[in-house]
Amino acid sequence: MSETQQSMRRTLQGRVVSDKMAKTVTVLVERRVKHPVIGKVMTRSKKYHAHVEGLEAHDGDLVQIEECAPVSRTKAWRVTKVVEKARIV
Repeated sequence: MSETQQSMRRTLQGRVVSDKMAKTVTVLVERRVKHPVIGKVMTRSKKYHAHVEGLEAHDGDLVQIEECAPVSRTKAWRVTKVVEKARIV
């Protein structure tokens, strides 16, 4: 696959907040946006269900997800790599 085809898919980065389902993780993606009137920078967040197979992604891990064809009713994202493992305290 060439570099141009690969970059056409949207990629996001977020934290895994749930790994209780089989082959599915819930990823919380946060983004910072400027309020159109006030000008204050606010944090907006959204949760995505992502398909994970072969990779070990657990609660607290920072993962990269990319858009894909729908796997199920709620899953249209897949985990491409685990960027950072969660620190165990």
